[in-house]
Amino acid sequence: MPRRRKTPRELEESARAEALAEAQAAGSGPSARAPGPASTSTTAPAAAPVPATAPVPAPAQHVAPQHVGGPGPGPGQVHGHGHAQVHPQHVGGGGPGQGHAQVHPQHFGGGGGQGPVHPQVQGQGRDEGNAPPGRARGMGGGDRGSGRRGGRGRYNNQGPPMSAPLYNAPGSFSPHPEQYRGQGGPEYHEMQPQGYGPPPPMFRGPNRPSQPPMAPPTRPMQQGGRGPPYPGPGPSYGQGGGPPVQVVAPSPSYGPGPAGVEQQFGTMVISGPGPRSNVGPIQEPPVPRYEQPATPPPLSSKGMRFPLRPGQGRTGQRCIVKANHFFAELPDKDLHQYDVAITPEVTSRGINRAVMEQLVKLYRESHLGTRLPAYDGRKSLYTAGPLPFQSREFQISLLDEDDGSNQPRRERPFKVVIKFAARADLHHLGQFLAGRQADAPQEALQVLDIVLRELPTHRYSPVGRSFYSPNLGTRQPLGDGLESWRGFYQSIRPTQMGLSLNIDMSSTAFIEPKTVMEFIRDLLNKELTRSLTDADRMKIKKALRGVKVEVTHRGSMRRKYRISGLTNQATNELEFPVDENGTLKSVTDYFRETYGYVIRHPALPCLQVGNSQRPNYLPMEVCKIVEGQRYSKRLNERQITALLKVTCQRPRDRERDIMQTVHHNAYHQDPYAQEFGINISNELAQVEARVLPAPRLKYHDTGREKECLPQVGQWNMMNKKMVNGGVVNNWACVNFSRTVQDNVARSFCQELAQMCQTSGMQFNKDPIVQVQSVRPEHSEKALFHLCDDVHKRTKGKGLDLLVAILPDNNGPLYGDLKKQCETVLGVVSQCCLTKHVFKMSKQYLANVALKINVKVGGRNTVLVDALTRKIPLVSDIPTIIFGADVTHPHPGEDSSPSIAAVVASQDWPEVTKYAGLVCAQAHRQELIQDLYKEWKDPVKGTMTGGMIKELLISFRRATGEKPLRIIFYRDGVSEGQFYQVLLYELDAIRKACASLEPDYQPPVTFVVVQKRHHTRLFASNHNDNRTTDRSGNILPGTVVDSKICHPTEFDFYLCSHAGIQGTSRPAHYHVLWDENKFSADSLQSLTNNLCYTYARCTRSVSIVPPAYYAHLAAFRARFYMDPEASDTGSVTSGLGGANRSQFTGSTAGRTNRAAGGNAVRPLPPLKENVKRVMFYC
Repeated sequence: MPRRRKTPRELEESARAEALAEAQAAGSGPSARAPGPASTSTTAPAAAPVPATAPVPAPAQHVAPQHVGGPGPGPGQVHGHGHAQVHPQHVGGGGPGQGHAQVHPQHFGGGGGQGPVHPQVQGQGRDEGNAPPGRARGMGGGDRGSGRRGGRGRYNNQGPPMSAPLYNAPGSFSPHPEQYRGQGGPEYHEMQPQGYGPPPPMFRGPNRPSQPPMAPPTRPMQQGGRGPPYPGPGPSYGQGGGPPVQVVAPSPSYGPGPAGVEQQFGTMVISGPGPRSNVGPIQEPPVPRYEQPATPPPLSSKGMRFPLRPGQGRTGQRCIVKANHFFAELPDKDLHQYDVAITPEVTSRGINRAVMEQLVKLYRESHLGTRLPAYDGRKSLYTAGPLPFQSREFQISLLDEDDGSNQPRRERPFKVVIKFAARADLHHLGQFLAGRQADAPQEALQVLDIVLRELPTHRYSPVGRSFYSPNLGTRQPLGDGLESWRGFYQSIRPTQMGLSLNIDMSSTAFIEPKTVMEFIRDLLNKELTRSLTDADRMKIKKALRGVKVEVTHRGSMRRKYRISGLTNQATNELEFPVDENGTLKSVTDYFRETYGYVIRHPALPCLQVGNSQRPNYLPMEVCKIVEGQRYSKRLNERQITALLKVTCQRPRDRERDIMQTVHHNAYHQDPYAQEFGINISNELAQVEARVLPAPRLKYHDTGREKECLPQVGQWNMMNKKMVNGGVVNNWACVNFSRTVQDNVARSFCQELAQMCQTSGMQFNKDPIVQVQSVRPEHSEKALFHLCDDVHKRTKGKGLDLLVAILPDNNGPLYGDLKKQCETVLGVVSQCCLTKHVFKMSKQYLANVALKINVKVGGRNTVLVDALTRKIPLVSDIPTIIFGADVTHPHPGEDSSPSIAAVVASQDWPEVTKYAGLVCAQAHRQELIQDLYKEWKDPVKGTMTGGMIKELLISFRRATGEKPLRIIFYRDGVSEGQFYQVLLYELDAIRKACASLEPDYQPPVTFVVVQKRHHTRLFASNHNDNRTTDRSGNILPGTVVDSKICHPTEFDFYLCSHAGIQGTSRPAHYHVLWDENKFSADSLQSLTNNLCYTYARCTRSVSIVPPAYYAHLAAFRARFYMDPEASDTGSVTSGLGGANRSQFTGSTAGRTNRAAGGNAVRPLPPLKENVKRVMFYC
């Protein structure tokens, strides 16, 4: 609208306001800025309380710079009849009265009454008064009296361009800032889909100038008098007449810091919050609780203590469950540790154990004082009592393995030196278990664990903490020359009930003990009648490298060798020197002359054994694979499916097998357990648990069902519409499957479009171009042409969505397509397998619609408690929730980098949308290197960046709020890495926050999420349908924080999902840092409720969604580096590999370096429009 000229009085009042603001900012005015809570030098007094009644008009009242509001019925305001002078950093303006209010250019709200305001802000009193128009006009008062924002505002096209997405309607994206209209936030008007009406008062967005400051108050904030409390972080507004309420600020001040510190929150261009969820009247929440300022992270683990348990939870229906933990009685023995040195040194634990076994057999009675020691296979020996010496040397001879040659076996001499090292302190272990000592004595726990592993190590094949044997269950073929062996996992753990032995069933892949020829036939799935291709040769070499074989051409003599590679030549072409003169002889001639063996497959290469300096060659056909070798390389899809089928056991069957294992191990007869005085119970632990209630979910008001209460962890979309349906105008479908005809593809597209519309999306029923059938090898070229065609047809708008139909076995096609769409073309995509296209089931289409909606910017559902501000320690002040994970390459992929992923919520209070960043880092590096980065710029000097900083900025842009609380869910961390990860990553979070503003340190809660543990929970009565779900598992929401949990620290097990098949694995949450002071109930309920917000299905999931999304992010990023990283070809769309430059493109070129100094190649950057949505779902 045209701007009118200001009157002389308006110009005078504006000048007075600016002069006053400058004087106050400089500290010379009556309200100079006071330091925040972090400062101890001076403290400004709180504003004077207002009398309970105001019978006469009050004189002009001055409000200190960081107070919330001035006189009037707005937040932090008292109804008055005088004037209010408001400092530039005030949150809100004058209220409606009969006087005037002077407002600085950067105020959020407008002036009240009939007085003048600054030319950039036009304010109107809530009830009366006008002011001259400006760059943004709004109704004073703001978010239902929050005082933090202005009221109805309309951005004109005079402001600067905005870098974050602008939403005209829920789910729609407008690239032009001048199109941003509405009530200070999203545009709500009659043309919106699904009957969107005006937003409720709490969602009326801010009347923002182009660059509003976001400095929250650091002095006690003065609230209005008696009146209903404001639903959210702001203070209440009243009708005057009541005393002010003092609220302590939530975190340290954001005051000015040293020169050069980036003031990025204060100068950021805000795009405004995204589409809000359609919800009815807001219920008033309790008065928000604010916490103490954040404490700096300790400099080392010595100064660090994990949070103590804040009591046990009480929410939920109480019940009894059984856990696969068996009580272990603490021994009353004097444990001693001895160092062991074996010469010559060998790396094989098997040889070390054979040496020590021989030593004990020879010298137990004569030199060891009849002690039966436990040995760790390396350098430590443990005894229950002292040995009769401090140090002693032994000479041991070990016979080579019998190879069947009837020749004398070679003796290998070893010197063994045993020397006293220390005594294991069981007293401290007892103190720790009783809760009277903070640190767990790891040495004592390690001794007891080694003792209980000694006998199984002699009986079975140890792999990590598990033991396997063909005698523990039926072998099952996995295909391609592999088979599964059954076994059990065993580990001793400190718990609230004392020591417990955790025992679980497990299976893993072993190489079948068959001839090498049979193995290769299974591996290649073809007869070996011709020479091998280069691809065949590489596959064989990768599968057989390191495998131990025995020869079969020498009768009973079965000498063993380890394969190091394959020869380049065929057997009939291979020659080697046989004397010092260099006389050459072919392998075929050598075997015929020496052993009378005629090579039957001369066209195949030989196995190379030994080292490269002195290689030996063995024809494949004379070798057999030795039994008992675990296959540690990557399994293919068929093998994984077969192994899962073997390991998948119903809870009743798994519990039975665990009990049989305990009885079979007979710990009461274990000579080592008896020697050390360890007694193991043979009964499962009975544990008290609680079943947390499922949260209510909000759907769109135009659906027949506006809310939903999940039943047993699941629900469906019948009669419901997505709470914020996305908009898809221009879309296309490409068919890469030869078996799907064009008419089938068109029919599938019609059904998919119909399902998206029915679910609440604004989805064009027809694609912008006809369905195109493309051969997979031409995918890249075809997608370029398609996008170029659509770009021309839509006059530059481009595709909103690409639907791709893939073959069921599509090899690298899925990864290639995702990489091209997200890093080259800038298009979100949805892949569908051929088998699903033919079935065209409603359930499948509904699930795909859920994924598409969040990929194009919509929301499927939100928690009712989030909208009504009832989530403790989330709804009261702006809170950001992070999820982080690091995935490592498969064993054998020694050169591949690890992938770190971090996601963060981008909406508040809904907490459903997550932006993600992914980076490559050094091989098997667990610490996330790019959380915070500093580097030198030749022009700008020291620069800062990193994942945390970028995601905080993104949150600020998306919500208009600065995060005042951080909740960080970290996946993929083992117990041994707790201290290291917390020290490094908490420090990175702190530095990232400080780089945005001085003293910006929101309180952090750091929670580790663990799924790779072996605790299982079983119903106390498998026949009671009231305590189990359909699969026989415990009910979703079952939480345990007693007995089997840590003796003193804050952890719990939560089974948040319903079982489908097999036995449910509860997630283990361990709090490593908690400045927000969560109670057990609040953190357990928050975590459980978030598990119902996972975007891709209508089921609660097993781990908290931000951690789940981070895992998907890291999985997706492998496609960006190596399209053949996965041969699943599934439609499982992991969170995309967002380059760490998601919000600041200038950092894309920087590399991460491995420990050895080798640069890790950075991931390709995502296109800008892809970054803004949950493309990874």
